[in-house]
Amino acid sequence: MLTIQCITIDCQDPIALATFWAQVLDWKIGEGATHDEAYIEKSPDSSRGENYPDLLFIRTPDTKKSKNRIHLDLRPKNQLTEVERLVKIGAKRIEIGQSVDPDTTWIVMADPEGNEFCVLKPLD
Repeated sequence: MLTIQCITIDCQDPIALATFWAQVLDWKIGEGATHDEAYIEKSPDSSRGENYPDLLFIRTPDTKKSKNRIHLDLRPKNQLTEVERLVKIGAKRIEIGQSVDPDTTWIVMADPEGNEFCVLKPLD
């Protein structure tokens, strides 16, 4: 049996991106963050005993050139309030063609290094 330990994200500034995502998810930065890598983790005191993979940020000299092949979908309690909060901490709303479909219910955003993620509508 396999479990996912972490989801790895290439970036130019691991500590800055880990700090951004820790704020987004209300997680904590793991011990031993360096210039070359940093990770964030959900606090282990989850009342439901859920396990989440860490997000690991690894320094790479490459810059982002195109749309991500994998991204995070985040489910908030209030979509517009959450989008406003994310913009205040450094995210940007972006257009990648989602507005063409009038049935689109998610908002596409980018983190400070341009990695896309989606803020979904709340569950009813």
